Amino acid sequence: MEPFREKLLQTAMPFNRIKASPLRKTSPWESKVGGQPYLPKSTPWPTAPDGRELFFLAQVNFADMPPLSPFPSQGILQFYLNDDDLYGMDFDDGENQDTFRVLYHRDLIRDESQLQAGMPMLRDYDDLLPHHPDESYPLVFEAAEEVAAMTDYRFYRHFGTDFFQQFGEQEWTVMDEFGKAVRPQGHKIGGYAYFTQDDPRRKEDPMLLLFQLDSDQLMDLMWGDMGVGHFFIREKDLVALDFSRVLYDWDCL
Repeated sequence: MEPFREKLLQTAMPFNRIKASPLRKTSPWESKVGGQPYLPKSTPWPTAPDGRELFFLAQVNFADMPPLSPFPSQGILQFYLNDDDLYGMDFDDGENQDTFRVLYHRDLIRDESQLQAGMPMLRDYDDLLPHHPDESYPLVFEAAEEVAAMTDYRFYRHFGTDFFQQFGEQEWTVMDEFGKAVRPQGHKIGGYAYFTQDDPRRKEDPMLLLFQLDSDQLMDLMWGDMGVGHFFIREKDLVALDFSRVLYDWDCL
């Protein structure tokens, strides 16, 4: 791959790497996975069409992370899931938020007495969620940069769908080694996405990686069999702070 170094470097993209901290009690305003979300008393708890409450997955307080264009610099973004066989994902329409929900709180209330103080008495979720919603793991952020990975459809936009064929008998060896060297795994906002299967986005409808939450031993969080969860958004919707058309997808080995 050495002859392609400069072309690869041209694909470099900034993102925010996210790391989970050990389990502890968190404040309503913290970035975290699980626990008590930030939710004003005036905001109803998200529900599915049958009226059952969705489970809180995670939230990101943009004030906690390094600036990253075109993401906002303030407000809290939240993700909720249904407890079903697909963790609330709709295979036919990944933007259907009936069984998952993305909420954005732009102007935060700092008076804790005006916030919902406890999660609803939700049902036993068995193995129908990737995480433990009653446990809270704070999230910390770090600015980083990465080049295009072949799991992201944009790699082939830059290099062509037949890129690895030029290596002849070494095609699969080069592909395997490159895949090991450039792996966009982990939790992140922005940057290139990691998949165990295929990228669900369409080339004619480009979408940014809004939030990637990977399987994580620290949190005993697992999407199916060592999978990864994604939320994608169109740039124009992100700039407008419109999170009504987010694409939710997860896959596993």
